[in-house]
Amino acid sequence: MGEVLAFADDEAKGLWEQLSLGCTEISGHPLLRREIAGLYGDVGVFTFAGAAEGVYCALRTLIEPGDHVVGVEPCYSPLVTLPRAFGADLTVIALDAKRGWQLSLEEVERAFRPKTKLLILNFPHNPTGTVMERGVFEGVVELARKRGAFILCNEVYRYLEIDEGSRLPSIADAYEKGIAVNVLTKAFGLGGLRVGWIATQDREFLKEVGEYKLYTSVFNSAPSEILALIALRARGAILKRNREIVLGNLAQFEAFMGRHGDVLSWVPPQGGPMALVELRLPVAVETFARELREEREVLILPGSLFDLPGNFFRVGFGKKKMAQALERFELFLGSLEQRVGGAMK
Repeated sequence: MGEVLAFADDEAKGLWEQLSLGCTEISGHPLLRREIAGLYGDVGVFTFAGAAEGVYCALRTLIEPGDHVVGVEPCYSPLVTLPRAFGADLTVIALDAKRGWQLSLEEVERAFRPKTKLLILNFPHNPTGTVMERGVFEGVVELARKRGAFILCNEVYRYLEIDEGSRLPSIADAYEKGIAVNVLTKAFGLGGLRVGWIATQDREFLKEVGEYKLYTSVFNSAPSEILALIALRARGAILKRNREIVLGNLAQFEAFMGRHGDVLSWVPPQGGPMALVELRLPVAVETFARELREEREVLILPGSLFDLPGNFFRVGFGKKKMAQALERFELFLGSLEQRVGGAMK
């Protein structure tokens, strides 16, 4: 927090020092909403207690029982579990490692129906780290426009594209019925603030979604709003710092994968601090992940947590202690290969 406060300009410093701990505006502090809106074009903004609340309120507003919704797997699980819970008829498109985890426009077209109400996306993608190809993005927007469907895109890893030139427009800017969800947790590394938002050109939808907040968090934490304002005003410095951490760690992980290509394979990520890796040893990935945590205190996530078939696991490289984690991971792999090799002889 001290690092964030050091970025404060005179106005924000005054807001912090004179802050009242009373109730805040339901939609978010006006200066905070103005700063968020500056990330986009002509959009409206409503803030929430994290991205999860924004996703919940948006889907609760849009979906009625029987509505047809298209989603993508693997994914951040509420993006498919909530539509089902709200009574949607959900069609899921499965991403495939053989196609580099890329979304296929043809599959989206096949999944759409004449009355499809909503397409749910998550790019840069969690857990694969892929960035949608620009032509596919433009095709998806045009398809939704022809059908009158909404597109909700969970954009929480935006600004962490490995190649900044691959960064797509926000869905809120690209499409009049696009709904962008973002948060200070991921690219900004400020999860403890619990400040997220929805941005959209559809003001009527924004009014409706805001009404659901009256049944969830009601309003945001006053200190979090001012810290969020300071961070967003200093976003250039904060994002530069975080990108350097991610890119440095990715280089270390690429070298690690190069040393263990006989037992591990992957599609190198294009965005975000994560990637999916396939384990090529005759060991269940759930067992592999559990033993790695128990023996070396290194955490990975089995693909089964994302309903992903096969022997995949997700790694994250957004922390500063990447070198230590990889050293422990390497020791574990060496030990495991000896045990598995001995058992197979």
